[in-house]
Amino acid sequence: MSDAGSPPNRWLSALINVVGCAAVIAGTYAGIRWIYDSQPTAQQQNFKRKSAALVETIRAERRTWSPRLTVLGTVRPAQDIVLSSRVRGQVLELTDSFAPGQIVTPSELLLRIDPADFENVVSIRQSELKQVEASLQIEKGREKLAEQELALLSKTIANVDVDLVLRKPQANSLKSQLSAAQAAVERAQLDLARTEIVAPFHAQVLRRNVNVGSQVQSGDDLAQLVGVEEYWVMAAVPARNLRRIEFEQDGQSGSEVTLHDPESWGPDVSRTARVSRMLGSLDEQTRLARVLVTVPDPLGLKSRQAPLILNSIIEVRIKGSPIPDVVRIPREYVHDRDTVWVMADGKLDIRETEIAFRDAEYAYIESGVEDGDEVVTTTLATVANGVLLRKIAPEQPAQPTDVREDDPADDADTTDSDRSEVLPSGDRSGSESSSPAIVVPETTP
Repeated sequence: MSDAGSPPNRWLSALINVVGCAAVIAGTYAGIRWIYDSQPTAQQQNFKRKSAALVETIRAERRTWSPRLTVLGTVRPAQDIVLSSRVRGQVLELTDSFAPGQIVTPSELLLRIDPADFENVVSIRQSELKQVEASLQIEKGREKLAEQELALLSKTIANVDVDLVLRKPQANSLKSQLSAAQAAVERAQLDLARTEIVAPFHAQVLRRNVNVGSQVQSGDDLAQLVGVEEYWVMAAVPARNLRRIEFEQDGQSGSEVTLHDPESWGPDVSRTARVSRMLGSLDEQTRLARVLVTVPDPLGLKSRQAPLILNSIIEVRIKGSPIPDVVRIPREYVHDRDTVWVMADGKLDIRETEIAFRDAEYAYIESGVEDGDEVVTTTLATVANGVLLRKIAPEQPAQPTDVREDDPADDADTTDSDRSEVLPSGDRSGSESSSPAIVVPETTP
């Protein structure tokens, strides 16, 4: 047998393989390490921008401003009733104005219930009244006769109950019957009058539930009417903004309100209203306060303004109470930590501010920005105090803020054969501030 397959030879072969693999791995690691250690080293060099960033500004104005609170509100009727009958019977007639969408005036006839039965009751009650009146007249005659008889017999009759002799109890009884008969007649006439159902106020018919021939009972739902003299808008307002809203008090009007419904009225149409009062509780779901806004003539019947639609959601802009001695700027120009960029002496000045109030469009600044300051409105890539700025002239178009002008003298001192410049990605504002630039020497492959 050959010794090739003996155990010592197999162990020797395995050892050689392991050593070879280890040598390959070590060589690979050493090569990677050498490449990493021999790469060029970046060096910092102070570099100064030669151009100012072109910016646009707005001039701050310190005075008394009134904020605008923009919220959503739901249109509700100020008067809303379910019209019902107080008598029963068959509907005999419906007027033309008693239809959904129609406007009805106070006391205008809407429908008539068959009055025949009620007219008969009135006749019966009137007959009963006349009978009681006749009985009372007869009793009055008997009372006079009894007075004459009592006068003739007064000397011979002693200890007589005068009221009984004069028939006072009978007269009082008939008087009570007379009052009851009169009340019965009035009740019958009232029921007859209730067969004609009229509009209780100036209203619009939202729905009608009966037609000619319908049998109605007392209390049946006949129609729904809403008043057209005034609507309410229930606006949801954050509780923190209530201090800026004025409510009706001691004859003083509440805050002025502008209503917008772009979908129904168009983008340029609005209506004015007034804040009336605040409801006494927060909404359970949204946890917002509810403010009631009153809108006169909501359908534009007198003024021909855009009509409000019940249950619609519209935009409500409430004019808040004035805030004195503040600067107002658009909210987008207030940056992180309530800072504002101001251009002072051609340089960027990052100001920390104290904001008194914010509405949907503006921030109202108490301190940090003064009257006449130039607030920067252009977005800057590099934000630091002292960055050079240059205001864009009205006729000059805005230029990119990352363009810089190179000095030819600098180009003469620094050539491509010596180094190439790599600017940091965040430093592209063209400022005069000293910014480190990375200089990488070229290497020959």
